[in-house]
Amino acid sequence: MAANLLSQVVFTLINNLIGKPFKNGGRGPDNYDCWGLAMEVYKRFGIDLPDFSICAMDAARIAEEVENQRCQWVKVEGEPPVPSLVLMKLNSKWNNHIGVYIGQGRFIHARAKANSCIDTIDNPRCGAQIEGIYVRR
Repeated sequence: MAANLLSQVVFTLINNLIGKPFKNGGRGPDNYDCWGLAMEVYKRFGIDLPDFSICAMDAARIAEEVENQRCQWVKVEGEPPVPSLVLMKLNSKWNNHIGVYIGQGRFIHARAKANSCIDTIDNPRCGAQIEGIYVRR
């Protein structure tokens, strides 16, 4: 019962973000890139994330910034809390994509070809690309 209630609350918080168009550098409210969407979801949970002005298509630069910021995050073992960052290698050898874990094995993210959407961490298309799930220290 408690998990179902949490799921309903989370869905209410993020529902109007689903389907928003992807835009490089998008910080809302009409379009988002993956980091802009993560910032907005976290903001709805009362948490501010820093902004980074990096082209969404510059996988190497994104990976470099991920490594620079890694000391501020802890990899989650077991069931992640909501919200948590889902770090992925999206069509790249580098960690270059972020989603936000929203509970019950699901995460929301923004992709150039799919806009903002909800996927599951066990989806073969996504799961193999997930490097880890992280929370702030």
